Amino acid sequence: MTKAAPPSGTHGHDDSELAEFGYRPELKRTLGNFHTFAAGISYISILTGTFQLFYFGYGSGGPAYWWSWPMVFVGQFAVALCFAELAARHPVAGSVYNWSKRLGNPHLGWLAGWMMLVASIVSIAAVALAYQLTLPQISSAFQFVGDGTGPYDVATNAVVLAAVLILFTTLVNAFGVKLMARINTAGVFIELVASVVLIVMLAVHITRGPQVVLETNGTGAGHGAGYLGAFLVASLASAYVMYGFNTAASLGEESLNPSRNAPRAILRAIIASFVLGGLVLLLALMSVSSLKGDKLSTDGLQYVVLDVLGPTAGKGMLWCVLIAVTVCALAVHTAAIRLAFAMARDNNLPASSVLARVSPRFRTPVVPAVVIGVLALAILVVNIRQPQIFTVVTSIGIIMIYLAYLGVTAPMLVARLRGRWAPAGEGRFSLGRWGLAVNVVAVVWGAGMTLNLIWPRPAVYNASAPYHWYLRWGAVLFVAVIAGGGFAYYWFVQRHRTGVLAEHRLEVPETSEPTPASD
Repeated sequence: MTKAAPPSGTHGHDDSELAEFGYRPELKRTLGNFHTFAAGISYISILTGTFQLFYFGYGSGGPAYWWSWPMVFVGQFAVALCFAELAARHPVAGSVYNWSKRLGNPHLGWLAGWMMLVASIVSIAAVALAYQLTLPQISSAFQFVGDGTGPYDVATNAVVLAAVLILFTTLVNAFGVKLMARINTAGVFIELVASVVLIVMLAVHITRGPQVVLETNGTGAGHGAGYLGAFLVASLASAYVMYGFNTAASLGEESLNPSRNAPRAILRAIIASFVLGGLVLLLALMSVSSLKGDKLSTDGLQYVVLDVLGPTAGKGMLWCVLIAVTVCALAVHTAAIRLAFAMARDNNLPASSVLARVSPRFRTPVVPAVVIGVLALAILVVNIRQPQIFTVVTSIGIIMIYLAYLGVTAPMLVARLRGRWAPAGEGRFSLGRWGLAVNVVAVVWGAGMTLNLIWPRPAVYNASAPYHWYLRWGAVLFVAVIAGGGFAYYWFVQRHRTGVLAEHRLEVPETSEPTPASD
């Protein structure tokens, strides 16, 4: 019995990668090189990440928190290099899930996919909350709930604005990858142009030298480890930005020549984000009129832009930030749908046959788009009266992403050490003799940063009243319940059903043995 050859035609070579997993091609291949790059960079989203948590990084570590940007880049670039090598070998939907399954075993693959799926849903909610940090700065008319001074005004209004954005991303994703790609590409183009323009405009207005990044503002005083403690807390702001580059590979079944384009898109996305984002942060610190006062640690980069560029140009730039937030949420939602589809195709989620169904009209999974959108809204509703909603939801999302990435880089390292890792063929991306060293860095970085992010610090998880132990330990409890409860469900229920669903399985025709020739 032999597997059928991949379908002949224009995309026969692209579809051959699916045959190794036993899948038949179903999704429509329409995404070109820039589309895959745009998917990766829109998930990272330079303007979304830097504008969303600058206030936290600056408030926690002062201007010197800027050094967490290159630190996070080095660690995440090692992860991205490993992912690029995997994307060249296995450009399939639900990249993290399928890679972990392939490198480790089905159980580890399910856990990595589960953590990534929940993290993606949480991340949609976290990104959507960024509307609140920008829209009311453009006009107070966007503060629908109260006047912004009440204890729950900001958090509640954030949920209202975020709900509108999630509804938009759900509808766009339900109407197919082509519409999503058009909006995403246009949004990324605007974001890249706006980032360059912002860098130039900030550079024109600099008032101090780059030595500003050596100032700590005395933020280490309240930490036992001095400024190191403050710096590790502040690094959450940078850790939030540089992830999601695997989206380029997760769209591999809808991309043209993905084994070549996806690795390039992954590396270009993280490098572009590092360079442009690092310059935005540095020049913001060098150009803002004053480093004193509370505005930088409350209103963040939005305040800097309005302060340096003035109300007219400043608000114009904030509209560009809003576009960046929109396409970022769209990209996160898109990646989550492909992951849910990939897991459901293997019958690894409840109601898998429904979740894995591909719309004959739009050639995309529609049900996961709706389900994921509803779950992201549910996360917002649960936190609607949480004053610390921004840092809590964001931090939990990052932790679970880092854990999911470890579910890929760790088994990849084991495979290398055992001599079982075989990179893609000649002419495709490979780390060569540097593979082992890069992989070690990726694993050590992922484990260390996960520990740093999940540590139950009051500064992150319970910085203001009401003070409760369960708020401080919220991240540990949430991750433990999601990981432990999810895997228990898989082990006792779902693993007995796992296997590629018949409607998604590559046909395996019976072949008769040739009759021996007679003498």
